[in-house]
Amino acid sequence: MKAVTWQGKRDVRVDTVPDPTIQEPTDAVIRITSSGLCGSDLHLYEVLTPFMTPGDILGHEPMGIVEEVGAAVPDLKVGDRVVVPFQIACGNCWMCLNSLPTQCETTQVTGEGMGAALFGYTRLYGAVPGAQAEYLRVPQAQFGPIKVPEGPPDDRFVYLSDVLPTAWQAVEYADVPEGGSVAVLGLGPIGDMACRVAQVRGAGQVFGVDLVGDRLRRARARGVETYDLRSFDSEKELVAAIRDATDGRGPDAVIDAVGTEAHGSAAARMVQNASALLPRKLSGPLAERFSVDRLAALHTAIELVRRGGTLSLVGVYGGMADPLPMLTMFDKQLQIRMGQANVRRWTDRILPYLTDDDPLGVDDFATHRVPLSEAPHAYDMFQHKQDGAVKVLMTP
Repeated sequence: MKAVTWQGKRDVRVDTVPDPTIQEPTDAVIRITSSGLCGSDLHLYEVLTPFMTPGDILGHEPMGIVEEVGAAVPDLKVGDRVVVPFQIACGNCWMCLNSLPTQCETTQVTGEGMGAALFGYTRLYGAVPGAQAEYLRVPQAQFGPIKVPEGPPDDRFVYLSDVLPTAWQAVEYADVPEGGSVAVLGLGPIGDMACRVAQVRGAGQVFGVDLVGDRLRRARARGVETYDLRSFDSEKELVAAIRDATDGRGPDAVIDAVGTEAHGSAAARMVQNASALLPRKLSGPLAERFSVDRLAALHTAIELVRRGGTLSLVGVYGGMADPLPMLTMFDKQLQIRMGQANVRRWTDRILPYLTDDDPLGVDDFATHRVPLSEAPHAYDMFQHKQDGAVKVLMTP
């Protein structure tokens, strides 16, 4: 089959690789019909290279048709149309039964000290072959796949794999009071969708901050009060502007949907780039013990949120030696929640919104649809935020 493989920093290729097969009774194999390109994939493209191996298959946002089913998968049959969550979880362990499938005790990558295995996301999360491919082996298929109806296009449901539950959890963790205010930093796919979820869940004011014109216009068209980072000379000016719109206090909650890709510390970027250039035997241990993030967005979130407010961190961070303003965080009595989205915890709550009325705007959420063969171009375009790229779907 054809699959998108990682070969080095900013080097992805479409290669021919072996077809996946049933390896365990709890496996299924699906023929992929749509697969998303995620902002998290860009971290593998550039930042998290010390944890990658040439030939790794990328991608974690698939949907498709069931082709084969293991003997211990009672609720799937060949021909079912399914969306596959980005995390691999059993549904039966203590963590899964307590709505934390990202911490699944069956698939935890204990050798790396990490949580549940993920599709297509570094050796830290199990080096499981990913979903930007023609076919996908799905472990723990007795729990993970979400059956969806025939009829509507893939765009209606494919975001259940990651974008929708991640945005939903970001808003849930933000704990925005009814009629309250929330600021979303970063209007890429997750930040954009988080604004939409906050609106349908009753937020009174939704602010969006970004520095890419296309993303700002897209959010503004849906009623988000947008702020162009390029229009302010400093973080303090941005914070003051949003505080002025919230009775001088700041928003009740701030969602950081940027993560380590923030435009910020040149020193942190230098460390990231240096680790990526080292031999693999050195770069991995260095990154694990001393990696740092570019924390501009997180520092802005801490400054912006009102006293007693909530920070919801949904952008990916990977540093182990990050300096944080603990005095300010303690003094402001902030609540902070973060983590990978617990996909199956939220999907039943999201499905009622995926109707012909389309309140979340999923049917036209994708800005680009490309064949799998154009994946290298899609990665480059998305990385450089060219041609209005916000969300890219690939079709094998």
